[in-house]
Amino acid sequence: MNRAVRRATLTVADAATEGLDMVTVVVGGAIGAWAGYTYSPDTWSGDWRLVFAGGIAVVAAVAVNSLAELFLTPLRRLLTKARSTARPQAGGHTAPCAPATLGEGLAQVTAATEDDAAVRAASAAWRIDQSENFLRDEDRWRGYEDGEASFYLAPGVWLHYRSEKNKYGNTEPRFTLLTGDGDQPVAITGMEQIRQHLTARAASLPVSATSDADDRDDDREHDRLTDALLAGVNEV
Repeated sequence: MNRAVRRATLTVADAATEGLDMVTVVVGGAIGAWAGYTYSPDTWSGDWRLVFAGGIAVVAAVAVNSLAELFLTPLRRLLTKARSTARPQAGGHTAPCAPATLGEGLAQVTAATEDDAAVRAASAAWRIDQSENFLRDEDRWRGYEDGEASFYLAPGVWLHYRSEKNKYGNTEPRFTLLTGDGDQPVAITGMEQIRQHLTARAASLPVSATSDADDRDDDREHDRLTDALLAGVNEV
């Protein structure tokens, strides 16, 4: 069966089930009200007959609805099972075919490592982008086989991600701003820093690199990361 037709059928069935539930309440209440008013003693006043009919209507509505639940409950279970089988698997991600050679296996693991680094960077980005509307986009991150990743911000400007252990031995994410101009990496802890850097860069103003006690990158490391980023961009 076509997926769209099946989804529409399930939606109609859901609505019909909920409608039947309400119908049983209304029908049961109407029958109870009629029976209560009709068979109440004629010696009673009209107000008492109405009160009695109302009470019987409530009891009848509950009773009829309870009887209907004996049939509606199994139907709801069938609909729930049908929805679960019709719902596509989350993300639709599947592992690649088993490699035939060691080289193919290494290539698959390398690609998975790069994807993992991109996802980790996006997941940790909430520390500097708490709106989670920009840096949380996994597709904008490019991961590398060493577990690091980069986010292209503007021509010549990348946000770099890596993880390192702090003095307590816990792994923490580190974000730095890298440029292709040979500037020192700038430790980033918030979106405002990125905005200030790009604003100054757009106005051709100098940008002072703020130091961070937990983030000291020397010139050699900076050159290595920049070369890797430029090489990756050229490959794309």
